[in-house]
Order: sequence, then C-alpha cells, then structure tokens
Amino acid sequence: MVRITIDGQLAQVPAGTTIMEAAKAVNVKIPHLCYLKGINEISACRICCVEIEGERAMVAACSNPVKDGMVVYTNSPRARMTRRTNVELILSQHDCKCATCVRSGNCQLQEVANDLGILELPFETQLQKGLRSAWTKTFPLYRDVNKCIKCMRCIQICDKVQTLNIWDLAGTGSRTTVDVSGNRVIKDSDCALCGQCITHCPTGGLRERDDTAKARAALADKEKITVVQVAPAVRTAWGEYFGLKREEATMERMAGALHRLGFDYVYDTNFAADLTIMEEGNEFLHRLKSGALVRWPMFTSCCPGWVRFLKGQYPELTNQLSTAKSPQQMFGAVAKTWLAKKLDVAPEKICCVSIMPCVAKKAEADLPTMRAESGADVDIVLTTRELVRMMRADHLDPHFIEEEALDSPMGTHTGAGVIFGATGGVMEAALRTAAYVLTGENPNPDAFSEVRTGPGLREATYTVAGIPVRCAVVSGLGNARKLIERLKEGKVQYDFVEVMACPGGCVGGGGQPISAEDEELYGVRGERLYTLDAENPMRFAHENPEVQELYHEYLGEPLGETAHHLLHTDHKAWNMPMQK
Repeated sequence: MVRITIDGQLAQVPAGTTIMEAAKAVNVKIPHLCYLKGINEISACRICCVEIEGERAMVAACSNPVKDGMVVYTNSPRARMTRRTNVELILSQHDCKCATCVRSGNCQLQEVANDLGILELPFETQLQKGLRSAWTKTFPLYRDVNKCIKCMRCIQICDKVQTLNIWDLAGTGSRTTVDVSGNRVIKDSDCALCGQCITHCPTGGLRERDDTAKARAALADKEKITVVQVAPAVRTAWGEYFGLKREEATMERMAGALHRLGFDYVYDTNFAADLTIMEEGNEFLHRLKSGALVRWPMFTSCCPGWVRFLKGQYPELTNQLSTAKSPQQMFGAVAKTWLAKKLDVAPEKICCVSIMPCVAKKAEADLPTMRAESGADVDIVLTTRELVRMMRADHLDPHFIEEEALDSPMGTHTGAGVIFGATGGVMEAALRTAAYVLTGENPNPDAFSEVRTGPGLREATYTVAGIPVRCAVVSGLGNARKLIERLKEGKVQYDFVEVMACPGGCVGGGGQPISAEDEELYGVRGERLYTLDAENPMRFAHENPEVQELYHEYLGEPLGETAHHLLHTDHKAWNMPMQK
C-alpha cells in the first residue's frame, strides 16, 4: 500500500492507483472533463491538474500514479489558477450559448466553469464557420463541432467498447478537431447509431436528432389520432431527472404525464415484446427442428443498432437474423391494422409515436421495409431524453401527476415483456415460451435466469424437452465482434444468440438520461426490470390475454400468413451505406 496526503487527508491506496482515484477514495473531488476510467485516461483537457509538493510542473491527476509520501494539493491557488486558465482556453473555442443547448444544466463543462466563477472570457472566441461546422440534420445522430471540446471520449468509446472506429482526430495544430474517420460524412459511414458516444460526451457536442417538434405538430393536429408506445427500459430511467425513486417512476405515472401532454392513447411496448416472443420463439424452434442451426445460430433482431452492426461488419450473416420485427415495429404494424379496426378509423389517421431508450430506433422506423400501404409502421421516435424535455417544456412535475391505467387493447403485458429492456431478457423470455410450446407446460419462470448477469458475453446450455439448446447473450458491440470471430473460427457453437448493441442492453441505451457524474446506471436499471418481472402475476408471453385475442381475431397463429406479412421483415431488402 502507498501512503499519501491529499488536501491534508491521509490515504492508503494500492500501488499504481492514480491520483484521481486516490482522491476519490477520501471523498476529494478533482474536476475533469476527458477522463473515463479504463477508457480515456489521456490527460487531454488538463482540468484535473493538481500541485504536488516539491514538483515544479503541475500534474494531471487522471494519468499519474501516486508515490509513497506524496503530498497533493487539489485546490491550492496555483492549482486553481491553472484549472481556470485551461477552462477559459476551452471556452474560447466553445459555443457558450448554454440556453439553447440540450445539455444545459447537465453539462460537465458548464459545471466546472460555474464552480470556478468564470463570468467572462479573457481570450478571443474562435468558432468554426461555414462547411467546417456543417452537419446533416436528417441523420439520427447530430454533432455540433462548436460544442466539441476535443476530449476524445467519443473516439475511445467507439474504438475500445464498440469497435466501430467511427470517430477520429482530423486536422493538425490549432485546427485539430474530432470528425468522422476516413474522411467520410456520417450518413455514409457504418455507424450503428448505438448512441454510446452521446451518453459519454461531457457537453452538447453530440446529441440525437430532435424530433419533439414533429411530435408537437402531431399532437396539435386535430385530424390525427396520436398513439404512443413506451419501451420497457424507459420506465427505469425517465424519473431520474425529476428525482423520482425508481419504484415511483411507474409506467402508470408516465401514462398520466403522456395523457397530459396530449396523447390520445398510451400503450406499453411490452405488449409487442410479448408478441415478438410468440413469433421469434416459434421461429427459433422451427429453425432448430429443421436443422438450419447446425453451423450458425439464429440471432435476435430486436436491437436495430446490432442489426446495423451485423449488416455493416458481417453482411454474409444477415440470413441468421430472426426475421421477426422489433417490438417497436410490431406495435406500429398492429396499431395501424388491428387497433385501427378496433377504433373504427382509417390507418392514415393514426400517428404512431414511440418513446425509446435508443437512437437507432429512429433509423429503424425510417427503413423502407418498415412500411405498409398506409405509411410507416411508426411515424415518430423520441428518446427518453426527448420525453423529459417535452415534460419540462409543459412544466409537468411527475411528483404531482396521478397514476393512470394504460389504454386497451395492447396495454396488457407480462413479466417476459418487461425484461426485454435488460441484457439476457429476450433470451430468457423466448426460452420460457419455447419450453411451453415443446412440453405444453410452463417451466419455472426463473429456470433460465443464468443469462441475466455476468460479463458482456455469457454462455449457457439448457435442456428443453430433452433438446439441448446452446445459448449466448452479448451486450456491447465489441463483445459481439469477439463472439462472431469465435464463431467464424469454429471455436464455439450456439443455437440461439441474443445481442444488444449497448452495454447492459436497452437500459444503458444511447437515448437514456445522461449521468453528470459519469455513472454507468444500466446495472440498477436492469435490476428494476427484473423486479417488475417478479412482481407480475403473468410471466410468460403466451399468457398475455390481449396477445391471444390478437391472434384469435386477426393474426391466426404464430408464423402464419398474416403474422408473417405483418410482423416479419426482410433484412436483405435494405443496405448499409457502404454496401453495394
């Protein structure tokens, strides 16, 4: 152990610990902007510089290890002056119009500048103009070059965690900036739209395309019937901004808020998750029994970030994706057919809005394969952050909003649908119903819980009705790449593989609220979903009475002609930008 003194406090930490982590151990906060433990420790922003007794130069706390007997001053006049100057230099190349920034109030640069009492800038402001600041406003991911502080977090997250290398440094000297790698424009890149670069950006340099104005226009249109669906992962995070406890941020309270916003009908995507299980689970059994999974497994297809990754990186494996649409798209397809008949309205009059924890869902809804004669299955996709912004704009405080029941039909769901939002949930829910289809009896609902927790790549083999089913669960695209490479090398064999683009699954999605403290919250959010599953009296997708009603009245049977036409898609019918 190494003994050091930080701001007069004695600390004992293991050798090799950085000054930053040692300070944290004694509850001393050292401001920083670029630092992400284990991912970005490059001392780019120099905000974490501290004074070391006996050292002439200031030292970056994030990348320098402690030494025995070291005496550190994190807030000495010299440290404070250095930090202030470095922040002022960053602000001189930053668009400081905080009032029009989506990260205002949740921006690490804003917080550091406010804490230092910076009220004016001593340096000339230098902002990019013209083509240098141009960015397409139609792509689901938006970058504002004048809010980028060159911390390089996006580069490291994309390279080290997601292995897509979308971002890179461009230019030299004072003109150095972050841009799309390979001299490409973003719409022509193989970006998976996972959004992890957004959630790890300390400023408003990266954000999702803002579709709240489209939603407002639909709500104001008296000729439109607005139908909104909410994904399972959204309920775990939407209350974070408002300070709601997770058990208080219920779906019913959100339904009350959505009705207050003006939506005509509020539904739960969990209904469509149960429907997805009926189709995808039966599809898996069909492929397994037919011998189609001898060499390659069937991959889940409910995560559009993963689908984009596979089509961009391993297009030869596209046929291994389940043909089932995602719950978002199944809901939209059913809303504009079965629900439209129930409501006795023309499908064209329905505007289907999704609230998702995901940025890639915006691109998924725009695919040409996700349309019918009446138009797109889903018209508008909002992230969890966009929902929060709309609520704030209408001064809706959920603490004072009464819970309201979801609308029916399509408002009932099972615990199996809830866990779709956490890594391993799709696999577990599918196996529950697959076991029922094979045996005619429900298994223990927790029989497949082994896939719930563990590393980013988890493996398990289950025997279902005497049939061994080799499973793998992956979250994070870097882990997905490792799995596929092992499959290609013949080192492993699986029958069924669930992949989620974001670490932890949808609960850690790129459209979720951003922690100002760089906390990774997908773990606690995922636990909330499994608690909701355990509390639900129905834990099997095939028990959902409204799903059964849908099949009885409209679809016929899983994988039947109507179900295939409405709920399945051709993944080869569209291309990633680089595909010919």
